[in-house]
Amino acid sequence: MQKYKCDICGYVYDPEAGDPGSGIAPGVSYDDLPDDWTCPVCGAAKDQFSPTD
Repeated sequence: MQKYKCDICGYVYDPEAGDPGSGIAPGVSYDDLPDDWTCPVCGAAKDQFSPTD
């Protein structure tokens, strides 16, 4: 699954890990995250993330 990196702080969203602190279970792809999901580190909006290599 594709990982996405926050352009602001560098946090990497890994779908295999999810974001348990935000109620996102492991296995949820980036595209399936809620539109109002934000970076758990800096609060950046979802559109501030880019796919990692």
